[in-house]
Amino acid sequence: MRAYYTPEQIRNAEAPLLNSLPNGVLMRRAAYGLATVVAAELTARTGGVVGRRVTIVVGTGDNGGDGLWAGAYLRRRGVSVSALLLDPARAHAEGLEALRSSGGRVVTQCGPADVVIDAIVGISGKGPLRIDAAEVVGQITAPIVSVDVPSGVDAETGAVSGPAVTADVTVTFGGRKPVHVLAVPRCGRVELIDIGLTLPDPAIASFEPADVGQIWPIPTASDDKYSQGVVGILAGSATFPGAALLCAGAAVAATSGMVRYVGSAGAQVVSHYPEVVAAPDLDAVGRVQSWVVGPGFGTDEPAAETVRRVLELDLPVVVDADALTILAGNAQWVTGRTAPTLLTPHAGEFARLTGSDPGSDRVGAVRDLAARWGVTVLLKGRATIIADADGTTFVSDAGGSAASTAGSGDVLSGILGALLASGMTPSTAAACGARVHALAAARAAHGSGGEFAAPVSASPLCASISDAIRTVRSLTDGSR
Repeated sequence: MRAYYTPEQIRNAEAPLLNSLPNGVLMRRAAYGLATVVAAELTARTGGVVGRRVTIVVGTGDNGGDGLWAGAYLRRRGVSVSALLLDPARAHAEGLEALRSSGGRVVTQCGPADVVIDAIVGISGKGPLRIDAAEVVGQITAPIVSVDVPSGVDAETGAVSGPAVTADVTVTFGGRKPVHVLAVPRCGRVELIDIGLTLPDPAIASFEPADVGQIWPIPTASDDKYSQGVVGILAGSATFPGAALLCAGAAVAATSGMVRYVGSAGAQVVSHYPEVVAAPDLDAVGRVQSWVVGPGFGTDEPAAETVRRVLELDLPVVVDADALTILAGNAQWVTGRTAPTLLTPHAGEFARLTGSDPGSDRVGAVRDLAARWGVTVLLKGRATIIADADGTTFVSDAGGSAASTAGSGDVLSGILGALLASGMTPSTAAACGARVHALAAARAAHGSGGEFAAPVSASPLCASISDAIRTVRSLTDGSR
């Protein structure tokens, strides 16, 4: 599991070391790690280090100091190093002296370079780049290595409100920050440098594929279809029968012991998935251990009555799509529930539930809704945010936009329902399900070898779920 820490957590963890170590030691640790990454980047891109050109764009404060000290280390390895000081009077004095003593130059323009180091703003920075910094960044054509965070990108929320750096590599110190998972396209590859911090519990975590492989429910010799979990699917309508097929099909592929379907598309579902047991209505359904309600379901009075009845059951429920629209006017149906409830809105549905869109602080918005309603919330996006009512938060970065297609949310709901039926907690199910969903979409779009195969739609995404599960399982010890 990968951990992410807020800037405040990092500063608090640094304080004991700053008090106990000689002045400047912690900065030089960070700078040495930064220089090592930059040297490796130069070697990978140009075949060597000696004689290569690095320009450091230097802001004020410790972030600029990290960059200047790294420049001094690179200069000692034979790199030609130039520093462009955005505010010369406020540049980090010791770092600047170290750079000059090593033979580095101070320049007034960002000339040709093999790599540019972005040392403009650190984890305490807020808001976009200032005009002068934005002009400099706009002229850069070389690969950019950012120090701690890409300047102009909020370290805690990943928000960008104006000009900002898009890095090829971000080198961070002590612990990863939320930006490194919330704004992956801005950060590029993230390299973590250990500087000896003792860290608390993280603010955010994300599951790596191997973590998912360890957790994913796999039948044992003593399991039967009931012990593996029975998921009920309430999805589809005369207008949207495909939602039922996608949701039920995903539940089947996610290894649910049994899938029961209730809705108007029973004949279509069973014709595609004969293992699904269809029932005409809720009263005719047998044993169920979790429910998925909402994809393509409609929002009329009969649909609303069905949603109410399902939420009155003492069973885990995934609430998606049309059921979220119904729930927007009936929050009392979930706020008093004791059984697990997982809401899975996209940004528009989130706005219907809360009266406002998630805004720049998506993590804060999701945590607030989860706490107020006493539920687990999964907010869909390139970076999918998952929060429990107690504040426990996971983020799953999709790695691309392959899953941004009509019907993919129906597929995700089916996966989540199957995982809840197996006994997983809602946040764990959501984190695992989102990761496998993204991997299935990538496999459908790019093929197992990583090459582009075809634009992905929800049907091939659904068909790739089993392959995605095999992939994550193959990463665990003894599983092939």
